[in-house]
Amino acid sequence: MLSVHASASTRGSSLVEIMVTLVILAFGLLGVAGLQTKVGVAEMESYQRAQALLALSQMTERMSANTANAASYVSNTPVGTGDAQPTDCSGIAPGANRDLCEWSNTLKGTTETLSGASTGGLSGGRGCVTQVQAPNPALGVCSAGIYQVSVAWQGMAPTATPVLACATGQYGANDAYRRVIAATVYVPTTSCY
Repeated sequence: MLSVHASASTRGSSLVEIMVTLVILAFGLLGVAGLQTKVGVAEMESYQRAQALLALSQMTERMSANTANAASYVSNTPVGTGDAQPTDCSGIAPGANRDLCEWSNTLKGTTETLSGASTGGLSGGRGCVTQVQAPNPALGVCSAGIYQVSVAWQGMAPTATPVLACATGQYGANDAYRRVIAATVYVPTTSCY
């Protein structure tokens, strides 16, 4: 009968190998958990950007449909989070004021609620409409009105500070958390032609 006797050093080395394997596995699992966290942040940032694009296109389409009153959309303060717009815009006459009220509610996410709280909007969503160039129908000049529509929201991690001014300083001390996208609306002067 053969008997195998392992020396003390051989018996201890298999235990060390198991411990090293467990340490490597633990670091691998920590790496996977960190990656999952980064994926979750990126997914939320992507969702916020998609919501912002929808809100931006909504307002540019409304302004394009109401070019005669495009200047009425310009506001000194952002609409959306923290503004005084009502949640029910049905009492406001159709036009720029009603469009701004409904846009504010879109930015706040009032159409989707969970336990009475708005959940469908952007994180701190705000919208700005500024006039870049006033229309000038004078003979020989005939320049279109140019308006910039911007949507700002709060990101989850700091990035480069946006150059667009919409909602500057309204997301804490570090403006690198602010995200902004914008589109330009051109209002032609038809009286020149």
